[in-house]
Amino acid sequence: MSQPAAIPVTVERADFEQIVREHSAMVYSIAWHYLHDRALAEEVAQDVFLQLHRDFGRLEDNGHLKHWLRRVTVHRAIDQIRARRTRAQVSLEEAPQLAVVARESDPFMSRLLRRMVASLPRQARMVVILRYQEELEPMEIAEVLGIPARTVRTRLHRALSLLRAKAARTQEKGNHESV
Repeated sequence: MSQPAAIPVTVERADFEQIVREHSAMVYSIAWHYLHDRALAEEVAQDVFLQLHRDFGRLEDNGHLKHWLRRVTVHRAIDQIRARRTRAQVSLEEAPQLAVVARESDPFMSRLLRRMVASLPRQARMVVILRYQEELEPMEIAEVLGIPARTVRTRLHRALSLLRAKAARTQEKGNHESV
C-alpha cells in the first residue's frame, strides 16, 4: 500500500489551524462542563474539529462557524452521555479536579455549584451551560439545540428553580451543622 501524499500547506489549512486555536477553548469548555470528564471532553473536541475539517468548505462565515461549532459540540457531548451508560462511571467526588486558572467572574468555579449543575437532568444542564458558560441568549440556544425558544426558557426556568432549591437545602444543612 502506498502512503497518502502529505497535505500541502495552503491558505485553507492555515485558516483551519487558526480556527482551531481560536475556538478550541470554547469547544472544550462546553464539552467539559456538560460531561465533567476531561478525557471525554478532549475526545469530543477532537471529533468536532475532525468534522469541521471535513465540512470546512461548506461553512459560510465566522458567525456561521461559531454556531456550527457550538451545535456540533452539543450533539457530540449528548452522544457521549448516551454512550456512557454502557461504561463504568466514577462519581464526581472521586474524579480529579480540572486545573483551571481561577477567574473571579466565572460562575462555575464554585465546586458546590459545579456539582449542583452536574446533577441537573441532561437537557436542563446543557441549557444552563450554554446560557451561563457560553453566554448565549435563549434564541441562540434554541438554534443550537434545534428546539423552540419557549422550550429553552421553560428548561432554563426549571433548572434555575432546581438549583435554587438545592442551594437552599445545602445552606440549611450547613446552618444546622455549624450550630
